[in-house]
Amino acid sequence: MKTTPDRDLLVLFKNKFMSELAMEQEVEYLNKILRQIERPGEFCKAHELARRNRITRKAQKLMAAMHHIQLRPFWFFISKN
Repeated sequence: MKTTPDRDLLVLFKNKFMSELAMEQEVEYLNKILRQIERPGEFCKAHELARRNRITRKAQKLMAAMHHIQLRPFWFFISKN
């Protein structure tokens, strides 16, 4: 199997009819999908940042907050989904 980044969650169903090649293709398809949705721009489209008394949708502020190890007190990411 090709080297792929580790995932926190990988959903894959294996049955006795699936060959090793089919399994590798399935993993590659899932990785392609996840690479597209894990981009920073996609994250910014799907989230807002609530900061004490304000909510912002600005990508620059979302990305700056995301790069902190821990968010500041009373700062929250809100999913628009």
